[in-house]
Amino acid sequence: MCKYIVNGGNKIEGRLNIRGAKNSILPIMAATILNENKSIIHNVPNISDVYIMIKILESIGCRVDYEDDTLIIDSSNINSGEIDEVYVRQMRSSIIIMGAMIGRLDYTKISYPGGCAIGSRPIDLHLKALKELGIKIEEENGYIKCFKDNLKGAIINLEFPSVGATENAILAAAKANGRTIIYNAAREPEIEDLAKFLNSMGAKISGAGTSCIEIEGVKRLNEVEYDVIPDRIAIGTYMIASAITGGTLEVDKVVHDHMEPICDKLRLAGCYIKYTKEGLILKAPEKIKAIDLVKTHPHPGFPTDMQAQLMTLMTLSDGVSVFYETIFENRFMHCAELIRMGANIKHITENICMVKGVEKLHSASVKSPDLRGGASLVLASLVAEGKTEISDIYHIERGYENFENILRNLGADIVKLKDK
Repeated sequence: MCKYIVNGGNKIEGRLNIRGAKNSILPIMAATILNENKSIIHNVPNISDVYIMIKILESIGCRVDYEDDTLIIDSSNINSGEIDEVYVRQMRSSIIIMGAMIGRLDYTKISYPGGCAIGSRPIDLHLKALKELGIKIEEENGYIKCFKDNLKGAIINLEFPSVGATENAILAAAKANGRTIIYNAAREPEIEDLAKFLNSMGAKISGAGTSCIEIEGVKRLNEVEYDVIPDRIAIGTYMIASAITGGTLEVDKVVHDHMEPICDKLRLAGCYIKYTKEGLILKAPEKIKAIDLVKTHPHPGFPTDMQAQLMTLMTLSDGVSVFYETIFENRFMHCAELIRMGANIKHITENICMVKGVEKLHSASVKSPDLRGGASLVLASLVAEGKTEISDIYHIERGYENFENILRNLGADIVKLKDK
């Protein structure tokens, strides 16, 4: 167990180059199961979730090599359809392997997933989609068993545009017999990235990035080499680190459309943002402006994965901001820790809270409650007076590569220590 020690007061500024998106690489790694061949993936982030997925793939017979930012996965000799509960309980997003496994094998068994405790996130939509594709599913003693007789194309209507359910449906349908249409599909950039990766293998997927995705099943997929998209959430987090400390940040590579929901809110907060040919430049405001309402939505709305970080920025704003979390019911766990640092935050309902800006935050000993909530506490510590200690940082390391080193290179006074 490790912790961060942060001395606040330094500007976060300089040049930033971020590797691939956590929320892209994990489903892409799952998708390598389908081609029964070698997959070479570049721009892979060095985060703990990637290592968990590597262990999952190795446990079923894949050969995996990971060096620098490149993964080479050979899935030609899978010898097991059962995923060890130990891995699955560490990471909720491991459930996306289910669609790829049943697309490749006649039987798979997986336990219910674990990970951050930010909400119940039921997988009913995943299971319903797989059943529509002809998969027989049995649930018993905390395990999900999937049996494939005839994987066939189908019409899938998602009650909610769930990212995970959309990914599982795409993975299972890629090699199904016939055409699958997913209505009310998730539109996140990471869905597009998964579809592009599969199409690079020889899949026939159209409409990814819209609410209607069509998949024409194919019998065979091929060897592939692919670059993962930049991580919009990690980039947004560093942009807020610069904004809250009064800095200027130049990001080398972004996808403009992916960043716009985040940039829109930062402009409202007073930040100057200019897109360059491949990246962007952010200049912090002299005074952080309150944003009347921040409501999370599926893409292209404001992402739930940026809610905690933006809330930290608003704790030092010139007024009152209301946050309305519509995706997860338990995603305000960071609020109590921010209050310990001097923030003025009041819960209105379970998923609505009000933030009134204060003049300054102060240091405290705080605990990271989850991945993005933990990042928000690091952001607060960068501007707080004194020395802040943040524990349970394993949550943060699930999604941020070399977080303390990148921040230190941008000017932060931060060290990572072993917790006693």
